[in-house]
Amino acid sequence: MTGFKRFTYDELKKATRNFSKEIGRGAGGIVYKAVLLDDRVAAVKVLSNATTGEADFLAEASTIGRVNHMNLIGMWGFCAEGKHRLLVTEFMEHGSLAQNLSSPELHWKRRFDIAVGTAKGLAYLHDECLEWVLHCDVKPQNILLDSHYQPKVADFGLSKLMDRGKVMNSDFSRIRGTRGYIAPDWVSNLPITSKVDVYSFGIVMLEIVTGISPTTSVHSMESGRDVKHSQLVPWVRNKMKEAGRMGSRVEEMVDPALKGDYDLKKMEILIDVALKCVEEDRNARPTMSQVVEMLLRHENDG
Repeated sequence: MTGFKRFTYDELKKATRNFSKEIGRGAGGIVYKAVLLDDRVAAVKVLSNATTGEADFLAEASTIGRVNHMNLIGMWGFCAEGKHRLLVTEFMEHGSLAQNLSSPELHWKRRFDIAVGTAKGLAYLHDECLEWVLHCDVKPQNILLDSHYQPKVADFGLSKLMDRGKVMNSDFSRIRGTRGYIAPDWVSNLPITSKVDVYSFGIVMLEIVTGISPTTSVHSMESGRDVKHSQLVPWVRNKMKEAGRMGSRVEEMVDPALKGDYDLKKMEILIDVALKCVEEDRNARPTMSQVVEMLLRHENDG
């Protein structure tokens, strides 16, 4: 792949100005802003506790380097030197969806486009990659936004690439992912399938709609009552079941930051698809390709 290269630790140390500008951190490690020798701005992720040997790391990194889709973060290279394991990816102007959810810049159309773009990126990972890649940690922190607020899914290689058909991969028995976004499948020790990503994606869509994070308990829009993280799904489900005018129920759920400015029909579709994605029974959840279809079917309804 063009431009996919192996960097030395010294090169990346210089490029990041001795790891001085931190732009993000997560369980996997800390991300720094860097300027490469060819003047490209990059994000360098220093992996914490990466135990893979050099050869395995090289194999995995180059596989991720071959994955190419407009809604997946581009991998430019890596470093495996001594105990150091670093990944070099394109830099995303607007940071993560998590950082932008309360920003006025994230108007309704952008939110809808972010849902569609993220779904396309995941569908590509699940269905079209040479290797079958599960993400296993889909959340707003791992959905990055470029200068036009187009979404790109990041960190998808960290979940260890899986061969098609080897779903019973024993490495996958321990729970990974982030509280609030984890599918019940992890907990019940079922073999892990792409439906775990579908579940997490559904939670992210509910967050895009409501502005409520499943990881914290927040005051809901009504009478200041708490919607606890574990209740985000039942709360939305019950709202959708309530009798009464459709519009009014959606109104009560929608993120107040949108100030009522959204397309009601599309908002209903988004909520409806999200609820399908977070079904307890994974067989009832759609695939990511089906999600893309359901969202786009109404793309041109005005």
